[in-house]
Amino acid sequence: MNRRIGIVLGAAAVTLLALTGCTSGGASSMSSTPSAPPSSSSSSSGVALATAATSLGTVLVDGRGLTVYVFDHDTRGATSSACSGACSTQWPAVETTSAAPKVDGVTGTVGTIAAVDGRMQVTVNGWPLYTYTGDSSVGDVTGQGVGGLWWAVGADGDKIGAPSGSGSTSGSTSGTMSGSSGYSQ
Repeated sequence: MNRRIGIVLGAAAVTLLALTGCTSGGASSMSSTPSAPPSSSSSSSGVALATAATSLGTVLVDGRGLTVYVFDHDTRGATSSACSGACSTQWPAVETTSAAPKVDGVTGTVGTIAAVDGRMQVTVNGWPLYTYTGDSSVGDVTGQGVGGLWWAVGADGDKIGAPSGSGSTSGSTSGTMSGSSGYSQ
């Protein structure tokens, strides 16, 4: 009996560590059922990005309807992502097969860069886009503010709820990920 409890507690600890991904802080626990579905049937129509209503307001979502995020350690306009290894496992890139991804409701400038796996990663206003493995349903925004580095994105391509000084108008420093425990420069 005690062994089973130990195994369950160990599994819970490993899961918690995995959810912190490439951050040095904890995850925000924001989640909401959207008040409206994504503005199109993204997966069936081939749309790479659309918009949906969440507790944060209208945000960008990927083709499956999951909230899209930007990472403060990326550099706006760079040709590659700063999120690789364990980071890219927790924060998968929003990918496309087209150099001109199909979008619905997006007013920001959409483009692509080479993703860490060699595919094309979608960008908005020069920022690489990601989803969060902690978001399992349409409308989830649990990646918002994780570690003070991850931010949902509005239809205009601006970060939602980022603190002053981390707005999407300036580039962030770039460096390498240090496993799943944090970020080092």
